[in-house]
Amino acid sequence: MRLYDLEVSGNCHKIRLMLGLLSLDYTLQSLQREDTTTEAFLALSPRGQVPVLEDEGEAVWDSMAILVYLARRYGAAEWLPTEPLPMARVMQWLAVSENEILYGIARARAVLKLGRPFDLSACQHMGRQALDIMETHLTDREWLASEGHPTIADVACYPYVALAPEAGLPLASYPSIRAWLGRLQALPGYVGMAGIEA
Repeated sequence: MRLYDLEVSGNCHKIRLMLGLLSLDYTLQSLQREDTTTEAFLALSPRGQVPVLEDEGEAVWDSMAILVYLARRYGAAEWLPTEPLPMARVMQWLAVSENEILYGIARARAVLKLGRPFDLSACQHMGRQALDIMETHLTDREWLASEGHPTIADVACYPYVALAPEAGLPLASYPSIRAWLGRLQALPGYVGMAGIEA
């Protein structure tokens, strides 16, 4: 198993984290941004984006798709339930990870850390909306989509929420989110990332 990865990417960290939580062995292929435009890489990932996971001769691209693959291929059923309502609960938070968190927190971080040309104020506004939604939801829950155990929804939302301070969005006023981050960090096999405070 090989993971094509950019160290600074929260989307790549989702996969490193999931591989750790599942205790899976893999080879890490660290890339630079210019490597994602090569013909060889585009053959693996036609969008030219990381992460990409190669497993048993097949390439899976997109962090959400890889999380689904790992949960179904190597994880217990609790990581991605098959019953309609529990599965829908997971999908709701995957949608948040790919909308409010990505276009809010992740893009605000990209402006401040990577010099990307997004509207910082608009991104931070959307990021605060995501944090407010999560804070309310986690007030009386341990995990985003399930009672009693994490799912890929938690893994998908974790990195950019944990990196929110790098987006200019401090987490001091979000005690329920900070407690949730701590629960994830206490899981066996947890993998950290530069910029995430333990």
